[in-house]
Amino acid sequence: MKIYNAVSQLLPKNLVLANEPMSCHTSFKIGGPAEVYTMPENAKQASDIWQLCQKEGFPLTVVGDGCNVLVSDDGIKGIVLATSRMNHITKGITPPTSSNQTNISDNCIIAGSGTKLSKLAEAACNAGLSGLEFASGIPGTVGGAVYMNAGAYGSEIKDVCTSVEALHTNGEIANHTQLGFAYRSSRFQNEDAIITSATFCLTKKNTEQIREKMTNLNARRRESQPIGSKSAGSTFKRPAVKDKYASKLIDEHGLKGYTIGGAQVSTKHAGFVINTGNATAKDVLALIAMIQEKIYAQTGIWLEPEVQMLGF
Repeated sequence: MKIYNAVSQLLPKNLVLANEPMSCHTSFKIGGPAEVYTMPENAKQASDIWQLCQKEGFPLTVVGDGCNVLVSDDGIKGIVLATSRMNHITKGITPPTSSNQTNISDNCIIAGSGTKLSKLAEAACNAGLSGLEFASGIPGTVGGAVYMNAGAYGSEIKDVCTSVEALHTNGEIANHTQLGFAYRSSRFQNEDAIITSATFCLTKKNTEQIREKMTNLNARRRESQPIGSKSAGSTFKRPAVKDKYASKLIDEHGLKGYTIGGAQVSTKHAGFVINTGNATAKDVLALIAMIQEKIYAQTGIWLEPEVQMLGF
């Protein structure tokens, strides 16, 4: 109760939950309890939580919408900081309203780290701004997408994200334009920072054309991926071998549909491990390990998980 009582001094009690099952907050529907689950509504509250953790030595785990994570069956010790309520969207501002604000053109959108990508893409479409169509069907939030440099259909976050505001250990927020984007990575994977918002600079285009592209991409996604299944999205990163793809390798080696406990390689898309209903994190880990070992033994290619492992 020590951690809960300490955090309850910082946030309204409805934003602090004790022993909260992470299975309720992940797309896998897997995971034991978070010792304390918090939902700050702004960067100030997030900063207060982080400062508390530094002062008291409480472990801190930051999550977005839980769409690209596998949480241990034992749960997560310390404090989980969920950014899902930090979900503001602001159209570009010209000129700046204060001397401290970056001059952002009206082709840009600023979104809080907890903003769902689908909501951001819809806002861009309504504003007649193109460039985020690929993100409209990607589950998850802005913070996670920036952290991972999420992508689909030949486009990535790096193509449209021009700056990121992040909270640092000193409690201050800094604006970053050097983002270190690479395939499924960014600078934020290698430093202590909490992404609080990001700016996306886009291209003016007819709203109907933007929406048509979003509709077409989402139809392709529904046809090829196990939408509606409990999963964490694509399980493995693309191998660093030309013309090799994880899903194709898994399919070619007869692993589509392979099951361990309640975890299964999707029969619709071999790149996805799904929870058939009662999977544990232990089942998923065992299935991932089996896939890695078999593919490596047959091809010499080691598949690296794209899913983030928490609490292990």
